[in-house]
Amino acid sequence: MANLPDYVAMAKPNPMENRVSWWKSTAQSYAGVMLWFVFWQDIPTGGAKGFAGGLLSCGLGTAVMAVVVAALLCHALFYLIPGKLGLKTGLPLYIVGTSTYGVRGGFLMPGFLMGVLQFGWLAVNAYFSALLLSMALGQGMNSPTHMGIAIAWAVVAAFIGLKGIQYVAKVATFLPLVPLVILVLLAVKTAGGIGSFNADELVKQTTGDGLKVASAYNVFNIMAIYILGFFATAGAAGCDFGSGNRDNRDVQLGGLFGVFGSTVFAGVLSLLIVAGAYGAGLVPYTQNVSQTPALMEAIMGSKPVADALMILLAVAAFPSACFSSLIAANSFKTTLPKVNPFITCGLGTLGAIVLILSTYAGQAAGVFSVIGASFGPICGAIAADYLLSGCKWNGPRAGFNLPGWLSWFFGFIVGAFNFLPADCRGGLDMPCPPLLAFVVGFVLYALFAKLGMQSSTLSMENE
Repeated sequence: MANLPDYVAMAKPNPMENRVSWWKSTAQSYAGVMLWFVFWQDIPTGGAKGFAGGLLSCGLGTAVMAVVVAALLCHALFYLIPGKLGLKTGLPLYIVGTSTYGVRGGFLMPGFLMGVLQFGWLAVNAYFSALLLSMALGQGMNSPTHMGIAIAWAVVAAFIGLKGIQYVAKVATFLPLVPLVILVLLAVKTAGGIGSFNADELVKQTTGDGLKVASAYNVFNIMAIYILGFFATAGAAGCDFGSGNRDNRDVQLGGLFGVFGSTVFAGVLSLLIVAGAYGAGLVPYTQNVSQTPALMEAIMGSKPVADALMILLAVAAFPSACFSSLIAANSFKTTLPKVNPFITCGLGTLGAIVLILSTYAGQAAGVFSVIGASFGPICGAIAADYLLSGCKWNGPRAGFNLPGWLSWFFGFIVGAFNFLPADCRGGLDMPCPPLLAFVVGFVLYALFAKLGMQSSTLSMENE
């Protein structure tokens, strides 16, 4: 075990007797993430502004298929191989990643920095969830009530995440049922209007004021960017969930139900609700597509009922906050094994509180795209390393493994291309940057590895 840093040398695989079935861990936790209202509320628009009719402009069927395709990509490309690596090694992502990025490089990526990033997610979750609760109490944005609830939210979620996946799964057991029930309720209330929805009429009535009409390509492209970007870090964390599974069946079913199933369920119902609201005349065609929860008062016909549903959605977002805290806790426990995790996670939570109090946590625009650009090439490189190693973990590599870092660098450039000003990129848009970033990471890692650029493999007693 010479030349291994402490965080690798001290890593212990999760023993088989501590592992649980897919429905007790993986599926529950992923469902808690994908049923988070911040995810599905923007499915009808994909988070993109400027399109008449949003992503429903080409019809409900096209938008539904776009959700299904994106969900399948999440499961097959971003989750499955990390999940299998976790299963076979019993080790978290931050150890498994040392084969792709080296024991020195792996400390930074996907290790320590990913853990730090999760406290940014925790701050965003706490900020927006607390905002819904404080508004229901008659208090405004950034009021003392809003800030107080957000701070308490972050602290409790961080504590549960620190305790481990079993505790996160317990929190996620019932609370994801809340948005599920709300989505079903809204779908039932609007089901009668689905057949009457007229996409052409919606586009006709909302075209103007600079709004463009989305093509089928735009619908699939924007939907994939939105969903893959949101899911990228959670997909890489499939390694942590896989380390708690018993066999390949657990990994597969956990992903099919927790990743693919939950994404399709939440995304498609969100589309059906909006289309049904238009078709039933609850929302006029002159009103362009907006966030799904914004229609709840019109759908339910009562502001108090709509406010109550918003409160329930906020409470149900708590498992997502715990999920972010769990990933961060696993990161710090493995990259800094000699430091008490209560100290590292406490400092991370303090950082989240600073983001909340400064209100930077409320500026979440573009976060999904940044995450997709950052973690697309990471998932691609890990997949290439896994396949080149004969579908197993190769073990930690010395220093900084160049194929991993070079593939990430170029993959990130591709993933972040659309962030450049239009003049700098000649007015061109990169199609589905998170997916292309994955492909670039995969291809370049395989190429550089074939050229013999990988660093030497180090022995690991726990392998």
